[in-house]
Amino acid sequence: MYMTAIRRMTERLPGTVLPILLAWLVSQPGPSWAGTLTLPARIPQGGLVIGHAEPACQVWTAGRRLRVGADGIFAFGIGRDTTGSITVQVRCPDGHVERSSLAVDPRKWPIERVRGVPPRTVNPPPAVLQRIALERAWVRQARTRNDPREDFERGFTWPVHGRISGRFGSQRIYNGTPRAPHSGVDIAVPRGTPVHAPAGGIVTLARDLYLSGNTVIIDHGAGISSVLLHMSKLKVHPGQYVRQGQVVGLAGMTGRATGPHVHWGMNWFGVRMDPVRTCTGA
Repeated sequence: MYMTAIRRMTERLPGTVLPILLAWLVSQPGPSWAGTLTLPARIPQGGLVIGHAEPACQVWTAGRRLRVGADGIFAFGIGRDTTGSITVQVRCPDGHVERSSLAVDPRKWPIERVRGVPPRTVNPPPAVLQRIALERAWVRQARTRNDPREDFERGFTWPVHGRISGRFGSQRIYNGTPRAPHSGVDIAVPRGTPVHAPAGGIVTLARDLYLSGNTVIIDHGAGISSVLLHMSKLKVHPGQYVRQGQVVGLAGMTGRATGPHVHWGMNWFGVRMDPVRTCTGA
């Protein structure tokens, strides 16, 4: 109807007026995109960055184009070992390009010596190495989603409340054998304690794995995901949407564990982040 009205109006214009009107419309400037980028001034190693830009613009960092929501929100993670600064670039439809540098604050990582770990989980027998490699591929695949959901925007709450028995980023030494830095936060709770979803999202993996035991991965949109490990029982299945606070399993000590606890990890695709630096529920 709108285009029909425009056509009828222009049909009544004198022949000499229409070209002048069209030329004037073409000459008018398009929308201005200057000053489109909003970011925190600094972020710690292992932190989650949430920023805003004009929805029509593209946002890039670390060689990856980020998903920009209808309200302009975008998110990405900073790795444990990232140093210096991160550059975020915005490209807008009119050709405007804006860059911003985000300083990364370094952190000190303690050494954690964990004794009494089942030897088969520290140095797995050759017969299970193929299984472990396959399960790691499942986990990587579960973290490849890039949905246009923004469940992460509502913030994160603790999956359980208890004593912190392991910190993100600490160097782990199991039974005297050095292993990779700890990828999440451990919360010691009794076996059978209900484990809640830290934020809403879609379950992308829910199964028993050799090293992490009963494992659930929840995708919160834009590549942000949570992982909950070592549970005694699973209460969800892949493809299921869960609400923040919904029970997804029961705490336990399956996999590589010395006592009942919940391991909560967070990722931006393959980048591991510190859940404590994102949590809003104390």
